[in-house]
Amino acid sequence: MSFIRLIAAAALFAGLAFAPAHAADEPDLIFKRSTVFKWLTPNDKLATYGLDDPQVEGVACHFTAPERGGFKGWIGLAEEVSDISLACRQIGPIKFKAKFEQGEDVFRARRSLFFKKMQIVRGCDVKRNVLVYMVYSDRIIEGSPKNSTSSVPIMPWGANGDVAKCADFVEK
Repeated sequence: MSFIRLIAAAALFAGLAFAPAHAADEPDLIFKRSTVFKWLTPNDKLATYGLDDPQVEGVACHFTAPERGGFKGWIGLAEEVSDISLACRQIGPIKFKAKFEQGEDVFRARRSLFFKKMQIVRGCDVKRNVLVYMVYSDRIIEGSPKNSTSSVPIMPWGANGDVAKCADFVEK
């Protein structure tokens, strides 16, 4: 009986490991470029994605993340490296949909089968009225110091000269 429970628990854990972890919708793939050629399996690649901030209309972020090829990458068992770059920009008038906490998740994605994930988080530099985005990866046991930061100054857009203040939307 305990063997069946062990198998059921392993199946449940495996199912949770493959479930997506994200705050925003899935990002849009912009393009991929091969970086390391592999003879019989997929190449290592750099993939560039775009996503809209789910809580701040008028801000888009683009990030580039390495994707492992080879046999492990092909079947989804490779642990991805933490070298991820990030750029966020104002692409229209900024409108806050709701209040948010400093360091709130904008997007999360798994970077290994079980323990590693990439996160894009948002904060507000109240003094400068600038949205600040950071991407990093972490593991349950040991995190990675590798990160990238991008700032989005909130500027007037079009004929309307009104500028939103991010400080008005930060939860205290």
